[in-house]
Amino acid sequence: MKRDFLHITDFTADEIHETFSIAKEVKARFKRREKYKPFKDHSLAMVFTKESARTRISFETGFSRMGGHAIYLGPSDIAIGKREAVKDIARVIARYNDVIMARLFDHAHLLTMAEYSSVPVINGLTDYNHPCQIMADMLTILEHRGNFDDLKVVYVGDGNNIVHSWLKMAERIPLHFVCACPGDYTPDAKTFNDAKAAGISEVEISHDPKTAVKGADIVYTDVWASMGQKAEAEERKKRFEGFQVNDELMAATGKKSFFMHCLPAERGVETTDSVLESEASIIFDEAENRMHVQNAIMLKVCGKV
Repeated sequence: MKRDFLHITDFTADEIHETFSIAKEVKARFKRREKYKPFKDHSLAMVFTKESARTRISFETGFSRMGGHAIYLGPSDIAIGKREAVKDIARVIARYNDVIMARLFDHAHLLTMAEYSSVPVINGLTDYNHPCQIMADMLTILEHRGNFDDLKVVYVGDGNNIVHSWLKMAERIPLHFVCACPGDYTPDAKTFNDAKAAGISEVEISHDPKTAVKGADIVYTDVWASMGQKAEAEERKKRFEGFQVNDELMAATGKKSFFMHCLPAERGVETTDSVLESEASIIFDEAENRMHVQNAIMLKVCGKV
């Protein structure tokens, strides 16, 4: 039966833990430069409507190192939902390739692609969520912290696609998650309510970052104006005043906390150079682990493990 990875909740809690174990094993194989080619003679179609650095590099490099061939399809190659219906292009790409990764603006386009594709579809990001990123974040936390016991993650900034995926994770893995954001930048209400109703984690929305970060194991942020929102950047800077992750906010946790950012960062805006370059910062481990956890996800949905 075909498996997709569109939301973190597509995996059970056991499957999430299994994915971390696979990722750690494949990461170790890569570090040892082992010959490991489970995707020999396989092809990955990478469909992009959003620009990318980490997503393209991590998927293309990872799939290639596992013996496969990755094909980049940018906005000028496929005008998703414009030149051709999503359901048509999904069926065509699936006839040529073994797996599809899509990084799109419109989440509905991703859902349609998965519905009509005969091969697994992996969500490389949409405006609604970013599941591979949060899987990489959790793997990084596991590496640095050793476990998820009594884990408190405080996200400071816009209630965006990153927050939605953290809330999805909270439906599967017990944690205390707080989104500290201005009142008119809260996450999707249904996604928040679903996480709360699952009864597995403690989830909160706060409008006071200094109070929210008390006792945080992880302080997390993202750009205040994501791709497609740059026209709002100046207005958002005004609305997010007081939500910058700086040395003062990191000190307000009252403990030795880690700092995370999904990147790219606008240094001096949502966070400072001093935090990004501090000992607390694990952002580049986090970025590297995108490749390793995505490799594990591809292996899993393609039945290679």
